[in-house]
Order: sequence, then structure tokens, then C-alpha cells
Amino acid sequence: MSQNIEIEFKNMLTKAEYERILTAFNIEAEQIFAQENLYFDTPDFALKKAECALRIRKKGTDFVMTLKQPRKIGLLETNQLLTCEEASAAINDGCLPGGEIKQKIEEHNISFAKLEFFGSLTTKRAEIAYENGLLVLDHSIYLQHEDYELEYEVEDYQAGRKNFHGLLKQFKIPERVTKNKVRRFYNQKYKQTKTN
Repeated sequence: MSQNIEIEFKNMLTKAEYERILTAFNIEAEQIFAQENLYFDTPDFALKKAECALRIRKKGTDFVMTLKQPRKIGLLETNQLLTCEEASAAINDGCLPGGEIKQKIEEHNISFAKLEFFGSLTTKRAEIAYENGLLVLDHSIYLQHEDYELEYEVEDYQAGRKNFHGLLKQFKIPERVTKNKVRRFYNQKYKQTKTN
């Protein structure tokens, strides 16, 4: 089990903007790797209402369950390593393993037993060290939808903000209000629920 504070800046990109940045940073196809996010919530979106998010991320052969909780600056991430069997039980049977994350969710008066698998989002990701932070280019595919996003993960909020805005300016990319992946996933799920 580990915890960290996540401070990141995000901006949605058009496909052309995404490709322009890939080219500018000389990113080759073999530097792009895939990761899958598997999202969980209660049928009435109790975690979403508490502004939290729960995911299991599959990266290579590893599975990590992460609870994201809001803070004044950034998000508190609690990570719990899962075995392949635990991840499989969570996805196929809605049976999530106990531990620190279960305790934190129940502190919000959310029934851990009611959590269920909502669906997955696959991201093709490139990562670049940039100005004392990590620049991330994501192409995400979920629920018959795809989008492109630029993220910048930093430890210092003020310096990170300045560098991120400078980068957008350099590439002549307008600042766009950008929801995180789980919010975009949920919004797409809502749309599909309404049209079905």
C-alpha cells in the first residue's frame, strides 16, 4: 500500500495537436505503451458524488487498485497492489479485496459491497521528462469514443502551472477545461444510458 499526492495539469487536444506534439518531441511508435483502466462505482454513483474515483489499472502483467480523493491542491492517491486472481474476482464477480482502500471508502459511508465494475478505458501513452516534471500524451479509447489529452505531472504547483501554460502557448493550443478520465468515462456512460 502506498499513498502520494498527485498534482497534474491537463488539456484536451485535437488529433492534429496530439500528432504535432509527438513529432516535436521525436516520439516513436515503440515509445507508446498501452494501459487499461477498469472503473468501479455503486449503481447510484456514490463514489462520483463524493468526488472520488476507484480504478484498477492493468499495466503489463501488474494490477494496481487506486482510490483518488480530492484535496485542496491535487488528489490523494491510495494504491494497493493486486494479484491477478484478485483483479479477476473484482472484474468478473464484483468482489473487491479488503484493505486500506476498503476502509477509506467506508469512511465516506459508501458500502464497499455495492461497488461494481462499470467498464474499461484503454490509453495509449507516451511519457517525456520535461522541466522537472513528467509530460504525458494520452490517446484514450472507451465506450465507442476516443480522445486525446496532454497531462503534466509535477511536485511544485506554481512552477508546474507556469511551465504548462508556456507549453500550450508554444504550440498555440487553446486552454480547454479538461475533466479527468474517469469523469469523461462517466459522462460517456450517462450519454449511452440515456440513448438506450
